Amino acid sequence: MPALPKNPNSSSRLLADSAEAERRLLEAEERLREAIEELQRRQRTAASGQHPPCDHADDSCVANAIGNLCQSFLLSYGVRVGIGILLRAFKLARRQSYSSLLDLKQLVSEKDLIVREEACRVGLLFGGFTGSYHALRCLLRKLRKKETPVNAILAGSIAGLSVLALDDSNRRRTLALYLLARVAQCAYNSAKSKNKFHLWGSHWRHGDSLLFALACAQVMYAFVMRPESLPKSYQDFIQKTGPVAAPVYKAVRENCRGSPVDVASISAYLYRRGKSNNVKLEEFPSIIPCSVIHPDKNSCLAHNANAASATFRKTFPLYFSLTFVPFVVLHLQKFMDTPARTFWLAVKGAVRSTTFLSAFVGIFQGVICMHRKIASKDHKLVYWVAGAIAALSVLLEKKTRRSELALYVLPRAGESLWWPYFVHAWEESCTT
Repeated sequence: MPALPKNPNSSSRLLADSAEAERRLLEAEERLREAIEELQRRQRTAASGQHPPCDHADDSCVANAIGNLCQSFLLSYGVRVGIGILLRAFKLARRQSYSSLLDLKQLVSEKDLIVREEACRVGLLFGGFTGSYHALRCLLRKLRKKETPVNAILAGSIAGLSVLALDDSNRRRTLALYLLARVAQCAYNSAKSKNKFHLWGSHWRHGDSLLFALACAQVMYAFVMRPESLPKSYQDFIQKTGPVAAPVYKAVRENCRGSPVDVASISAYLYRRGKSNNVKLEEFPSIIPCSVIHPDKNSCLAHNANAASATFRKTFPLYFSLTFVPFVVLHLQKFMDTPARTFWLAVKGAVRSTTFLSAFVGIFQGVICMHRKIASKDHKLVYWVAGAIAALSVLLEKKTRRSELALYVLPRAGESLWWPYFVHAWEESCTT
C-alpha cells in the first residue's frame, strides 16, 4: 500500500503544478495548430498567384500607414517637448523662482521655450519613417506578390529619406553614423552567432568598456589637438561640461605643436579671472602650468573635485529629463499605475549617469594635473591617455548602457581619426 504524503499542502501543490503543466501543453498545441494553418494559408495564396496578406487585417494599407505615422509623430513630438519643458523648469528652479513654475507664460512661452520647430522636425523624422516604411512594404508586397527581406530593405532605404526633416546637416550625419554603427553591430552579432566570424577579445566581460575607452581616448585627443575634426555641437558640449577655458586648450595645442603661444589671449583670460599678475607667460613654454589651467584654484585636488561637482549640477537636469520624459510618454499606463516607482527609477538612473560623467571629467583633469606634477614637458599623447583612463568611469554605468555609449562615441572617434587624412589629401590635390 503506497504511503500517503505526510503534508497535505505538498499534495495540493503537486496537483496544481500538474494542472498548470497540462494547461500550458494545451496552449502550445493550440498555437502550433494555428501556425500550421497560417502556413498552409500562405502557401495556398502563393500558389494562386495573389500577393501575401498584410499583417494589418483589420485596417487598409493606407489607414495602417497613416496610423503609424500619426502615432510616431505624436510620441516623438511629445518626448521632445516634454524634455524641453522639464529642462526649462529646472532652469527656473535653479534661479529660485519657484512661483514661476506655476506660471505658464514663463514655463512654456515662445520666447524661452524654443523647441516647437525642433519637436516638429523630430516628429516628422520618426513619423515619416514609420509611415512611409509600412506603406512601402505593403506596396512592394503587392507589386512583387511575395514577402521577402528584400521588401524590408527597399522600404527601409527609401523611408530613410525622412532624415531630411532635420535641417542641420551635422545632426543628420550624427544620426547616420550612429545607425551605421548599429548596422555593424547587428551584422557582427549575426556572424558571431553562426560561428562565422568574431573579433579577438569579444568574449571579454568588459569588452564594451574597452571599446568605449579607446573611442573616448580618440575623441578627447581630437578635442584638444584637432577640434576641427569634431562637429561644433560636440565641441560645445565637451567645452561646457569641462572646467577648462577654450583659450587654455588653444595654448596647450600650440605648445604641443611647437608653435608660439598666444600670450595676449591667455593674458586676457587671466585678467578676466583676476590672476594676471601671478603667472609668468612665455611664447615657447615647456608646458602650460596648472596655474593657467585652473587659475581659480591653487590646489589641483580641489579643482578636480570642484569640476566633478559642477559637472554633476549642470548635467543632472539633462539626464533626468532624458530618463523620465520618454518613459512617461511611451509607457503612460505604467506611469499612471506606479508614478512614485517611475519617478524613483528615473532619479536613480539620472544620478548614476550623471555620476559617470562627473567622474569622467574629474579623472580627465586629474590625469592632466598629475602629468604636470611629474613632467616638465608636454606631449599630445597625454590627452589620449587621459581620455582612455577617464573613460573607465563607464564602469559606474549599468552593463546594458555601456555598449550603447560605446556605439554612440565610436563613430565620432572614427570620424575624427579619418578627418586629418582627408584634409591632408584635399590640400595635396589643391596644390597639384
